Amino acid sequence: MEVISGSDDGRVDPGARVVAVVGIYDADGGIRGELTYVVGHLLRRTECALCDVTHSPVGRKPEWDAMVGRLPMPMRVVHRNEASAPELAVAAKVGLPVVLATHSDGRHSVLLDRDSLTVLDGSVSRFESVLLAALQGSS
Repeated sequence: MEVISGSDDGRVDPGARVVAVVGIYDADGGIRGELTYVVGHLLRRTECALCDVTHSPVGRKPEWDAMVGRLPMPMRVVHRNEASAPELAVAAKVGLPVVLATHSDGRHSVLLDRDSLTVLDGSVSRFESVLLAALQGSS
């Protein structure tokens, strides 16, 4: 599932290493986006497997924050309307939600796609295990 976007000049550095991880929610940010997601989720019309990993019904999971602190590189999560154009270009090829690696040469590659996130059933510990395994495979 190696979907990659090259750097702006089109070159790919085979020695480039992963310098950051970004997760993109299948939801918009902001008050309107949050409300739309909550209502859709309650009515079972909207799903976001990454949201289920990072949040409980009452807010962000403390175990999520602890896990992010243990990662060997920075990780951020953004809503789809907050992602950069290069991030969205890769996400468009596999769908949302998605977790991407950001490489030192500026390219992005997919670490975890929607199916990989869905089978985690909202588990932070399982997310950490599969993310670390995916990072091992992309370095």
